[in-house]
Amino acid sequence: MTVSSGQAVEILRAAGEPTRLRILALLSREELSVLELCTVLGQSQPRVSRHLKLLAEAGLVERFPDGAWVFYRLATEGGGRALADGALALIDPDDAALALDAERLSRVETERGSEAAAYFARNAARWDEIRSLHVAEADVEAEIHRLVGDDPIGLLVDLGAGTGRMLTLLGARARRSVGLDLSQQMLNIARLNVSEAGLAACELRHGDIFATGLPARCADLVTVHQVLHYLGDPAAAVAEAARLVAPGGRLLIVDFAPHALENLREQHQHRRLGFSDEEIGRWFDGAGLALEAATALPPAAAGLTVKIWTARRPAQAERSAA
Repeated sequence: MTVSSGQAVEILRAAGEPTRLRILALLSREELSVLELCTVLGQSQPRVSRHLKLLAEAGLVERFPDGAWVFYRLATEGGGRALADGALALIDPDDAALALDAERLSRVETERGSEAAAYFARNAARWDEIRSLHVAEADVEAEIHRLVGDDPIGLLVDLGAGTGRMLTLLGARARRSVGLDLSQQMLNIARLNVSEAGLAACELRHGDIFATGLPARCADLVTVHQVLHYLGDPAAAVAEAARLVAPGGRLLIVDFAPHALENLREQHQHRRLGFSDEEIGRWFDGAGLALEAATALPPAAAGLTVKIWTARRPAQAERSAA
C-alpha cells in the first residue's frame, strides 16, 4: 500500500523519536498493555500514552480495548506498517538500548508465565470443573462433535492439551493423536485420562504452543481449546497452529466472545477477555486458512458466551510429509 508524501512525512515524524522507536521494537515482539510498556520503558503512564497516541494517529500501531485494559500492537497492514518494518530493519540487532528493553520485556514475560504456571499447577486437578463454570461443557462438546463430523482423522494435534479432554473426545476417530502442554501437572492428568480412554495411539508431549516442533502441514485437525485468552501473543499461537494444518485439514478454536469480567484476570490468569469474529478471522486469513464457521454458545444464565471458530486450508495446497 502506498501513501502520499505528506502522510509519509507524518508517519516518519511519529516514528522518528527514540522512545517511540523503542515502543515499535517492543510491539514487534508481541501485543502489550500500556502498563507493561511503562514497566519496560521506565516511564510514566501519561508519557507513554502520549507516545502511543501519536503512533496510533500515524497508523503505526493499533489500539484495542480489552475490558478495562488497553492493548497495543503494530498495525496489521498499510503504509504505517510498511514504514515501521522498514525502520526496525535498519536497526543494528545488537543495539544496546533495544537489547536492554528486550531483556526487561523478557522479565515481564517470565513473571507473567510464572504466575500462569503456578495457577495451572494449583488447579490442574479441578481443571475440567473450572472450564465449565460459565457454560455447560456438554453443550460445547456436542457442538464440537457436530462441527468436526464423523469422518476419520489422520493426525489430530491438540495445542494446550490441559487434562486431555479434546484428545479423549476426538481421539477415537484419529489414526494418531498428539497433545502438547507446558504444565507437567496437566500432562500427568492427561496421560491418565488418555490411558483410561484406551487411546493407545495418543502421544502427550511437554511443548510450547508458539514453537511446537511439529512438521508444517502435518495434521488433519488442530484444536486449540480455551487456551488463547491466557496468552501474551494469541496471534502468534494461531499462526503456529495454522502452520500445522494440512491441505484440506481444519483448525478448530474454542474460546470466549468479548466480555467484561475483569475478575478473571486476577482470579484465573486470563490475559485477554475474549475475541471477536473479526480478529480471529483476520488471523485465519493471514495464515492462509478460510473461515468456515463461527458458532456462539451463550450461557444458560448470566456469564460468558463460548465461541467455536473453524477454518480450513484449501485442499490443493502442497502437503508436507508428516
